[in-house]
Amino acid sequence: MPAEQVRLGVIGDGAAWIGQHVQALLPRARQVLADDHCAQDLPRGAKAPYGASVQAVAGVEATRTRRYLGKVAVVLEGLRCLQAQSDEAEKAMAKCWDSRNEHRGRTPYRPLRRGGSPLGSGGIASSNKCIGHVRLKRSGAWWYEANSNQMFALRCAKYNGTLDQVFVRYHQRLRKTSE
Repeated sequence: MPAEQVRLGVIGDGAAWIGQHVQALLPRARQVLADDHCAQDLPRGAKAPYGASVQAVAGVEATRTRRYLGKVAVVLEGLRCLQAQSDEAEKAMAKCWDSRNEHRGRTPYRPLRRGGSPLGSGGIASSNKCIGHVRLKRSGAWWYEANSNQMFALRCAKYNGTLDQVFVRYHQRLRKTSE
C-alpha cells in the first residue's frame, strides 16, 4: 500500500502527555478519544441539573445521542445552558464541559464510524491480550524485551495476513548479507 494512502489513527484516554507524544511522533495521525472515556463523565454532568429524576435520565440519553451523532457543539451549548441545582452539580457540569471542549477535535465519532474506524480501545486491548498472552505468557516462558518485540511482530503478522511478506523480506535480507 502506498504510504500516502495509509491512514493513521491513535485511540487514547485523553491524557495530555499521550497526545503530546502522539503529535510529536505521528503528526499525521488522527487522535481519537476512546468512546468509553468520552462517555465517562457525561452521566454526572448531564444529571447534575435535574438530580435523580426521569428528566435526568432523558438528559443523559439525549446528550449521549448528540455525542454519538458527532454534534459536539450542540452538546457543549446544551451543557452551558443548563442551570445547576447546587455547587456540586455546577462543578460536575463544568468538569463535563471542560472535558468535552478540550477533546472536541478528538471526538468526530460519526465520520469515524462511517469510515469503519474503531471508536474504542477495548477491541485493541483484547487483541493485544490474545496475541501476547497466548505466546508470551505460557507457563515457563520468559522473554528478553528485544526478542518479545520480534515475537509480537511475528504474531501480529500472522493475524493480519502479512506473515508471508515478513518471510520474503527476511530471506531478502539474508541474501544481501551473504553476498
